[in-house]
Amino acid sequence: MSALIVLFNLQEGVDPAEYEAWAQTVDVPTVEGLDSVDSMKVYRVDGLMGSDEPAPYRYCEVIEVNDLEGLGRDVTTEEMQAIAAKFQGEYAADLRFLVSEQFA
Repeated sequence: MSALIVLFNLQEGVDPAEYEAWAQTVDVPTVEGLDSVDSMKVYRVDGLMGSDEPAPYRYCEVIEVNDLEGLGRDVTTEEMQAIAAKFQGEYAADLRFLVSEQFA
């Protein structure tokens, strides 16, 4: 099983409630509807365990992918391109996409 782990903060001035509502009603249902994706979870990061320092990222998405090549094709659709443009253009800052493979 592969997973795409997406770490990010919100852009300056973005209301977290607005982003979270969009993620729940648009982003997650659309991504979970892709044939190449088994599930998508979005987490709000509250801090670093054992530290008073703030976490470097406020949000983390974990997208369980059953077909990485298929995901590459799925994200080229007009609908997914519009979602990606909104996510990257209006909401996300400091964006990192980590491709991972489950081994245990």
